[in-house]
Amino acid sequence: MLSFDSFRPESVAGYPRRIVCLTPETTETIYLLGEQDRIAGVSGYTTRPPEARLKPKVSAFTTAKIEKILDLKPDLALTFSDLQADIARELIRRGVPVIGFNQRSVPEILEMVQTIGRLLGCAERAEVLVRRLSEELRAVAASAQQFPFRPKVFFEEWNDPLISGIQWVEELVEIAGGEPAFPDLRTCSLAKERIVSPAQVLAKNPDVILASWCGMKVNKDSIGSRDGWHEMTAVQRGHVFEIKSTYILQPGPAALTEGVRQIHLALARVCGVEIAEALRPAEKVDPEL
Repeated sequence: MLSFDSFRPESVAGYPRRIVCLTPETTETIYLLGEQDRIAGVSGYTTRPPEARLKPKVSAFTTAKIEKILDLKPDLALTFSDLQADIARELIRRGVPVIGFNQRSVPEILEMVQTIGRLLGCAERAEVLVRRLSEELRAVAASAQQFPFRPKVFFEEWNDPLISGIQWVEELVEIAGGEPAFPDLRTCSLAKERIVSPAQVLAKNPDVILASWCGMKVNKDSIGSRDGWHEMTAVQRGHVFEIKSTYILQPGPAALTEGVRQIHLALARVCGVEIAEALRPAEKVDPEL
């Protein structure tokens, strides 16, 4: 018969040591916490930090190399959203512990960071990181108070069909100083629920179009040539900017730092306002910015 008297704190297994991250935002978070040596495998979409790409690549987004993951002998897999439910199910069936995140808002992104810190046994460092990210967002919001007006923004998450921005993106647009063109759609978690027609966007007449086509370079000429869009304020004034998906469409630290800064820079340009050097983007931006 099992006796609990035999258990001692030193006999309890430690925190996860071999983690596979099946989306980029958890990888970046673990690097920011200084625990990158625990990462055994990453998503093929991983770009931040650059050295993370040296880790074994074990997944795309909706597919994964299950046998390769198993060969890495992970003691934890981190997944994201219902789109990776089948992957999570198979890993669980094969004996791999899985934690699935589903953060959709800025507060939930910060909660994800805190949760990872607790999972890895570095909760205090996670709290410090969350405070830093929060302070940077507050600084961007304060800077946006300089704007003479808040530009109306259509965030184009996909081009065909047109998909309006998901919740965390629209929240970051507001923090950066803009007003989303379709605020009522932000809480629709499924992309198909955020589909809008070109005529609907034209009727909103946004001052700015921010386009981010996941895995594709934005074709600004095609945006301007849509039926009737030559009459749109954003197109007429050349206020069409690309925000690369790696900076904004992954709900993690990149969106709360580089992503929101790029949006803020675009809106500042539209408003004719200079922003502090400390709030300017540090990485690759649209050349027109």
